[in-house]
Amino acid sequence: MGITGLPENYLMRTVTLDDVEAVVALVNACSQKTLGKDVCEVSEYRNDWQSPTMNMGTDLRVVLSPEERIVGYAGVWDPQPHVQIYGFGYVHSAHRGRGIGTSLANWIETRASESIALAPAGTQVKVSQRAYGADISSQQLLKEQGYTLARHWFRMLIELDASLPAPQLPDGLTIRTFDRERDLKSLIHADREAFRDHWGYVEHPFEEDWKEWMHWIETDPDYDPTLWFLVMDGTEIAGFSICAPKTAEDPAAGYIHMLAVRRAWRQQGVGLALLHHTFGEFQRRGKKRCALGVDATSLTGATRLYEKAGMHVQRQSVSYEKMLREGEDLSTQTL
Repeated sequence: MGITGLPENYLMRTVTLDDVEAVVALVNACSQKTLGKDVCEVSEYRNDWQSPTMNMGTDLRVVLSPEERIVGYAGVWDPQPHVQIYGFGYVHSAHRGRGIGTSLANWIETRASESIALAPAGTQVKVSQRAYGADISSQQLLKEQGYTLARHWFRMLIELDASLPAPQLPDGLTIRTFDRERDLKSLIHADREAFRDHWGYVEHPFEEDWKEWMHWIETDPDYDPTLWFLVMDGTEIAGFSICAPKTAEDPAAGYIHMLAVRRAWRQQGVGLALLHHTFGEFQRRGKKRCALGVDATSLTGATRLYEKAGMHVQRQSVSYEKMLREGEDLSTQTL
């Protein structure tokens, strides 16, 4: 073993854009082992690696086998104010049990710890990682590294094979699609306000959010403003459903990236109307299913809303956290 904890003749290095196809192949090999399907595309990873809050040189690593094949991959996403760092790691099944996963987990923690000095004084700093509920070995590795279970998440699905209810909005509210020049700033503010009530939410600087949204709009080949639905109350955005026309694991399924209703308009049927409108549009476009991800114990009751709309749990994933520094918790934990 070398000083990195890697097996002999294995090498860890930074990534380049030339690695993206091999990394996506690795991630999909891991998901095929656990889920029986691919879950990501090259265009998605290329966009993520070039996002304004990602530094490929400091935030991503790959592990090469003695044959110089990429068999391990890890990274962190470390947005301001650097109090909640998100890690992720993958090891090809043929190379597990050799210390590669442990080595990548150690690198993630070391990299995350570098941000402690950047966090506001006196604040709590944590690193978190997710794993599929069915991936027992990854969860065991995280536990061995001192992580504790923090949250469960659902991927929910609805089959669009029957007639769907028409959306029923409160009087005075309307649904229209997104216009970048007119709506982007207001949508970002609406997103920030609505998701303050989401477990684990940490406020980022507006300028950072703006750059991330612009990058998404300008580089994502699946960006389709006709699938970004806004519920309007006059000139105010009351709620929104931000969607993509497909997913890597199921091209026949539309996907809801985000669905939220601002506090002043909750408990009025706005969320259900957004879901019915979204399902109807996907059905009109020939989609067979619609999927989304949600906190299994959502503070705002999102899972109950999705079940009411006819969605069911397709699978589960879990979040594990590790404390890097004790202090004031800036993340949303309760309402």
